[in-house]
Amino acid sequence: MMNRRLCREALLSLVPAILCLQIGLSAGSAAAQDSHTAALIERAKKEASLVWYTSTSIEDAKSLLDTFNKKYPSIKTEFFNAGSARVFNRILNEARAGKIFFDLVAVRGVETQQLVKAGFLQPYVSPESGIYPPGFKDAKGFWVDYFDAYNVIGYNTKLVTKDQAPKSWEDLLDPKWKGKIALDEEMYSWYGAMILVWGREKAQRFMKALAKQDIQLRSGHTLIAQLMVAGEFPVGMVLAHRIEKMKEQGAPVEWVTSLDPVTVSLHPIGIAAKARHPNAAKLFIDFLLSKEGQQTVLAIGRTPARPGIDNKMQAKNLKLFPIPPEIGDDYNRYQKEFHEIFRQ
Repeated sequence: MMNRRLCREALLSLVPAILCLQIGLSAGSAAAQDSHTAALIERAKKEASLVWYTSTSIEDAKSLLDTFNKKYPSIKTEFFNAGSARVFNRILNEARAGKIFFDLVAVRGVETQQLVKAGFLQPYVSPESGIYPPGFKDAKGFWVDYFDAYNVIGYNTKLVTKDQAPKSWEDLLDPKWKGKIALDEEMYSWYGAMILVWGREKAQRFMKALAKQDIQLRSGHTLIAQLMVAGEFPVGMVLAHRIEKMKEQGAPVEWVTSLDPVTVSLHPIGIAAKARHPNAAKLFIDFLLSKEGQQTVLAIGRTPARPGIDNKMQAKNLKLFPIPPEIGDDYNRYQKEFHEIFRQ
């Protein structure tokens, strides 16, 4: 009994020392990050410029850069905006001409993987990236995801009650949904992700059964959401953040939170291997991944990748599966199989 009491007292006596050590380590880490940022700011000021190639919308790119410029007014920023494939081709064509104009690039995971493999990106591990979970950042530091798009099932609440709505992917195979489901005609990454999660046999069995439901193929998630609100079909494959925004505007829509998995389309950002302004690029990534940067991402109606920012979305406890950019290695195969299944 005496020995137990002595052991307990000894352990309790160590608690203050452990807490002091933890506080010291935390303070040391914060000091190191402050030192890193201060040095980076000085180098970025000398470069005084930043060029960003992105598939992000013009409005979103401007909002993010405006917030960055208010913080770092000495750095002149400009951007080129286009679809991911077009951005990739521009980089490829410029490289063939012996010219590299971009410092930063943010495109789909598929194109990001191509850029990494072709040697167009350099690794950079931002001090802000530590909080980002595996799957939402590259293990070697070539990219970090800065906002997400959740691929989910949505429905028109005037046509479908919550009790009637599908609760799982498999529920879409119910005969009552035949001819009433809309799907983007280019859901290749979602198709590939389901194969990764479920295995090829189960995923293809599901996809082939889904195709027999007389799926209504449409071009783009935005169009599908708009047509679903208009009542053209009661159920559709949509993006969660877009449905949330439409709900705020009073539209009769809702989305299913119980799906397993909820595949996540990433939006990675990385630095050019031959960036002319590498320090400005690193400073922008640090900003974009920080709490302040991610709160700006939330303010423009996107789903931030950083945990602890979009508490409303996190509270839903979604079963997330980040679609790895490496899926691009088999992208042509997934595209071909998707067409064969859904366009018979």
